[in-house]
Amino acid sequence: MTGRDRAGGAGPSLGALAGATTASVTTVEPATAVEPKASEEVESADAPGEGDTDDDRGRHNAVRRAREWVDRRLRAVTPWQLMLVGMVAAYTTYFTKLSLDIHHGLGTSSYDSGLYDQGIWLMSRFQAPFVTLMGRNLMGDHTSFILVGLVPLYWLFPAAGTMFFAQSLAIGAGAVPVFLYARKWLASEAMAFVLAAVYLLHPAVGWTNLENFHPDAFLGVLVGFAIYAALERRWRMYVVFVVLSLLVKEDVSLIIVPLGIWVALRRDRRIGLLTIVGSLGMMAVAMLLVMRSLIGVPTRNAWRVPFGGPGGLLRTTFERPGEVVDHLRSDGRPWYVWQMLTPFAWLMIRAPEVALIGGGVLVTNVVSTFWYQYHVQYHYSLVIVPALALGTVYAIGKVREHARRWVVTGLAVVAMYTAFLWGPLPFARNDLAYWAPDHPVAEQLRDILDAVPGDAVVAAHYGVTPHMAHRSEIYQFPTPFRVVLYGPDISLEGSRLDELAERVEYVVLSRAKDEEMQRDWDVVDDAFELVASNESWEVFRRDPDTPLPPLPPPTS
Repeated sequence: MTGRDRAGGAGPSLGALAGATTASVTTVEPATAVEPKASEEVESADAPGEGDTDDDRGRHNAVRRAREWVDRRLRAVTPWQLMLVGMVAAYTTYFTKLSLDIHHGLGTSSYDSGLYDQGIWLMSRFQAPFVTLMGRNLMGDHTSFILVGLVPLYWLFPAAGTMFFAQSLAIGAGAVPVFLYARKWLASEAMAFVLAAVYLLHPAVGWTNLENFHPDAFLGVLVGFAIYAALERRWRMYVVFVVLSLLVKEDVSLIIVPLGIWVALRRDRRIGLLTIVGSLGMMAVAMLLVMRSLIGVPTRNAWRVPFGGPGGLLRTTFERPGEVVDHLRSDGRPWYVWQMLTPFAWLMIRAPEVALIGGGVLVTNVVSTFWYQYHVQYHYSLVIVPALALGTVYAIGKVREHARRWVVTGLAVVAMYTAFLWGPLPFARNDLAYWAPDHPVAEQLRDILDAVPGDAVVAAHYGVTPHMAHRSEIYQFPTPFRVVLYGPDISLEGSRLDELAERVEYVVLSRAKDEEMQRDWDVVDDAFELVASNESWEVFRRDPDTPLPPLPPPTS
C-alpha cells in the first residue's frame, strides 16, 4: 500500500490492474517536499554532524546552551521590567539631550565641564592628565580613577557629548538597584517600578545631571548596587561595587564606612569590618599618597570644616554648643534636610537603619561651610539618594502587606509633587534658563573658532574653554597673565606665570567684557593683534615682535 493509499487517496482501479502487462512499470509520484521550520534549521545548524571532531561538538553544544539561556531570559522578561528599561532609556535620552543643548548654548564652563573633558581627552591620548584649565593633575584634584573607564569611549567618540551621555546613563541606572530590591522585598514588580520612578524624581538626581559634569554622578548606581548587594547577601557583587564606588572619589568612605558598619551588625561581621578597614585604607592611599604626591597636600578642602577645622569643631561643640546649633540652623540648612527627605515622604523613619547609611554624608553636607554642599541643586547630594531610596523600600517592607499599596501610592503622589516644586523635569515649575544651541552668540562662537589652530596654546573666556578643551595647553583667561583659580592652592593668585604667559599664542574673548576682564585685557592687549571678530567674539594672535607688558602692581 502506498503512502497515498494510507492517506485515503484514490489508488489504481481494478481494471487497470487486470490489463497491466508484465512489462509495465509502476510510476510512483514524488512526495510533496516539506520545508523545515526555522527553529529546526537553527537546531540542525547547531547540532554536531557525523564527521565533527570533539571540538566541533563542544562548540555546537556551547552555542546551543547559549541560545537556550538567552531564550529563557527573554521569555522571563516581564512588562514591568520592559517599562523600567524604557524609563531609564527615556531619562538618559532626555538629560543627555538637555545637557548637550545647554553645552552648545554656552551654558557650561571650565569648572566643571572643560576641565574634565580636557583631562579625559589627555588620558585618551596617553598623556598625563595635567589639566591646564585648573593648574593641577586631574587625579590630584580628586582621585576619580573611575574616569579611566571613559577613555576607550574617547577613542571612538572624543567629544563632550560622551561625558554627558555617560553621566546621564549612570544616574538613570541608579533606579535599577531600587527596582531589584523592591521587587524582592515587597514581592511586587508594580510597586518596584513605582519606587524606581520615585528615585529618578528626586530633585537631587535631576539637578546633578545638569550641573556641568562630575564623576560623583557614577555614585548613584554604584552605591545603590553596593547597598542592594549587602541587603541581599550577594557578596561578590558587593565587593565589585564597593571597590568601584571607592574609585570615584577619595571621600566616598563617608558612605562606605557606614555601609560596612551596617553589614557588620546585620549581615556578616567579617565582611563588614573588611569594608570599613578597606575603605579607610583606600581613603588614606588616595589622600596621603596620590593627592599629596600630585599637589603637595592631602586635601584642598579642609577649610570647609567650620570653627577652624575638625579639632575646632569638636572643641566648640563641647565648649560653646550654642554656636554649633546656630551654625546648623543658619543659611537654609534645615530646609536642605527637608528637601532631601520629603521626596520619600519621610517613610524611612519607620525603619531607619538602611537610610542611615547615607547619614554621614548628610551630616557632613549640613555642617560644611561650603554653600553648594547643602543645596539639592549640586552634586554633593546625589550619593545620599540611593541610601534614602533603598531605606524607604526597606521601611515599606515593614508595613503590613495589605497597606503597602496605599503607602506606595501616597509616596508616588508626594514624589511627583516635590519633583514639580523643586526638580528640573519638564513638568516642574522651575524654568531652566539657558541659551538654545542656535542662539546667535553660540553660533557666532562656533564660526569664529575656525580661526584658532587645533594645537595652538590658548587663553579663553570661561564659557569658551569647554569648546576648545581638546588640546594639551589651554587656560581660562586671565590665567596665565594674571592667575585666577589656578594651582593647588591660592598662593599663586594674582601673580603672573611668566613662562606660561609667553607660550600663549591665541586669546579668545567676548566683545562684551565685564570691568575686571577688560582691565586684565588692557594690560596685555599691546602684545596681540586681532585676527578675527564678529558681533560677539574676538580672536587675537600673539605678536612675536612685541614683548608682554609687565603686570601692574595690585591696587589696594
